[in-house]
Amino acid sequence: MKVLDVSKRYLITGGAGFIGFFLSKSLLEKGAEVIGLDNMNDYYEVTLKEDRLSILETYPKYHFVKGDLADKEAVFDVFKEFAPQIVVNLAAQAGVRYSIDNPDAYVQSNIVGFFNVLEACRNYPVEHLVFASSSSVYGGNKKVPFSTQDKVDKPVSLYAATKKSNELMAYSYSKLYQIPLTGLRFFTVYGPMGRPDMAYFKFAKKIMADEPIQIYNHGDMLRDFTYIDDIVKGIENILCNAPVQDENGAAYKIYNIGNNKPEKLMDYIAVLERCLGREAKKEYLPMQPGDVYETYADVRELMEDYDFKPSTTIEEGLSKFAEWFLDYYQN
Repeated sequence: MKVLDVSKRYLITGGAGFIGFFLSKSLLEKGAEVIGLDNMNDYYEVTLKEDRLSILETYPKYHFVKGDLADKEAVFDVFKEFAPQIVVNLAAQAGVRYSIDNPDAYVQSNIVGFFNVLEACRNYPVEHLVFASSSSVYGGNKKVPFSTQDKVDKPVSLYAATKKSNELMAYSYSKLYQIPLTGLRFFTVYGPMGRPDMAYFKFAKKIMADEPIQIYNHGDMLRDFTYIDDIVKGIENILCNAPVQDENGAAYKIYNIGNNKPEKLMDYIAVLERCLGREAKKEYLPMQPGDVYETYADVRELMEDYDFKPSTTIEEGLSKFAEWFLDYYQN
């Protein structure tokens, strides 16, 4: 296993996003040069993205480009100007429920956008392209924990379908054009400066506003919640370790990055209530379209290849989130 090489130039799409911000910040703190590409869309509050960006721009080796992955010329211009050696594609239209009402946004960002990144890597060769997939690809699989060896051909949302499409596109590009590619299936990432569309963030806002929180499937759900620091560590382990070619000639690998410990939704809410120091008013609702009952990551391959697995407890993670949240929104 190669250690992280800070002499490399890293391009991170979705650079002002939640994971993109923390990964960029960690690489910059280690001395690497980072290019961030983001369209700064208003899917959630832009001020939060701007605040992340203002922190990153204090680092001399950070370069930010505002641009959209669906704009092929803009993507190619970034590759031409900066010649990145390692690319991390985190830009995507996120959210399962939003994909039901706004499918076009997912096709443009997640499929057209990812195609443009693949084309740029083909025309301006890179050492490694790491891309974000999602635990959503497992759909309604009943077998747990979810393994990367499981079939994932029955997505229950368009968002999941676009992420599965990314994996298939990536494999073909790796085989055809010898691009080393690694896909990462993230499991419910949370933490400070996170995404306001995520349940824990919505819960916190409503709890502090003394409004009822909506709890789907009457609280009977389990999630493999993964703290942001564990996600960043997992990505950094992988960046300089491009996969070897398989029997078909594709240098391609998929990993789960999850906490390997599904938590009951009601337990998660109880911890959040304690961390915020306030009890939530609760509204219980049926299961929503596109939701799944349980997520649970099998991380054996991550452990075998990198001697690493996420380990932050929800008590520790939510405590850090609550501390940031109360400072950010109450002051």
